Amino acid sequence: MDEFLKEVESNDIGKISKDVFISKYTTYKVGGLVKAIIYPKNTEKLVLLCKLIKKYKVKHKILGNGSNLLFSDKTYNGVLIKLDEFNKIEFFGNKVTCGAGASLMKVAKESIKRGLAGLEFASGIPGTIGGAVYMNAGAYKSDMGYVTRAVKVLTDDLRIITLTNEEMDFHYRSSFLQRHPNYICLEAVIRLEKGNKNALEEVVKDRRERRLKSQPLNYPSAGSVFRNPENADPAGKLIEDIGLKGLTKGGAEVSKVHANFIINKNNASAKDIHDLILFVKDAVKEHYGIDLRVEQEFVNWE
Repeated sequence: MDEFLKEVESNDIGKISKDVFISKYTTYKVGGLVKAIIYPKNTEKLVLLCKLIKKYKVKHKILGNGSNLLFSDKTYNGVLIKLDEFNKIEFFGNKVTCGAGASLMKVAKESIKRGLAGLEFASGIPGTIGGAVYMNAGAYKSDMGYVTRAVKVLTDDLRIITLTNEEMDFHYRSSFLQRHPNYICLEAVIRLEKGNKNALEEVVKDRRERRLKSQPLNYPSAGSVFRNPENADPAGKLIEDIGLKGLTKGGAEVSKVHANFIINKNNASAKDIHDLILFVKDAVKEHYGIDLRVEQEFVNWE
């Protein structure tokens, strides 16, 4: 690892933060130490970084805003790559080209300011464009698959290609990139529709007020824990109806406000949250025979 980091530094790939706690970079506010977080300056430096990662066989992962990840409390013996420098947002008529590191909420806000409709659903999702495309993030019966026209990616053999909407194969909370985890999203082209700025702002305001009433936004969480199952009640209702609201393990709690949220209520460890997620999942399966799918990705638990 030391030799690898020396070479990263000598090639001026970008800022490096060494021996930091992942808890500072995830919305759950948990996670152990990571050897280094690297911020490549541009695509050329990212390609070079990937070559060095292959050369030294370094464990690695792309990290966006950490809003859908549950890292363990163990040390992550590898590097995390943050694409914060890939943050451009450029509008061309009703299209917007945005870098993978751009804030999804910011892109939604800038779109609405221009009277462009289509991203209102994203105004409360605290992720990056790259993470949102990867997860096919969505809300209010819409998602990234409805608006994303093309995605520029770095392939596992370090080619830069553009995937169309059809090639991205968007489905409910899934995309081509989830099945090709070694591909890296670089930027996305989003197509919007002309709308009324005041009407769009009213929609966002109304939804913000509803979120404040219906979601536990005053505690660290990663949003909805489970995907809503097909042909059944929403996950939150299933969990609530078997009396699990308010259930705690250590400092983690099934939110009393919304049962599909698990919150870090009192300095929870990653294990507290992990164990509570699995307990709820098992309880729902035992009671209903429904195997809920966890939306969050568990990292470094092996």
